[in-house]
Amino acid sequence: MANELPITANGEKKLKSELNQLIKVDREEIKQKISEARELGDLKENAEYHSAKEKQALLEGRISQLQGILAGSQ
Repeated sequence: MANELPITANGEKKLKSELNQLIKVDREEIKQKISEARELGDLKENAEYHSAKEKQALLEGRISQLQGILAGSQ
């Protein structure tokens, strides 16, 4: 593919390792924090819930970014 960017084997390994950490560990931690925050009650004034949702959005953005880099590299 003409749009593929070169990547070293070490660079690919680092990106895959980060992606694995984000998906298997960090994503699960965020899910747990959101669940715990929901149990605290009213979500409108729940700072823990809003903080966890914001972190989740950033996490999902990074996961998408890494997946895109890995998909577009050779």
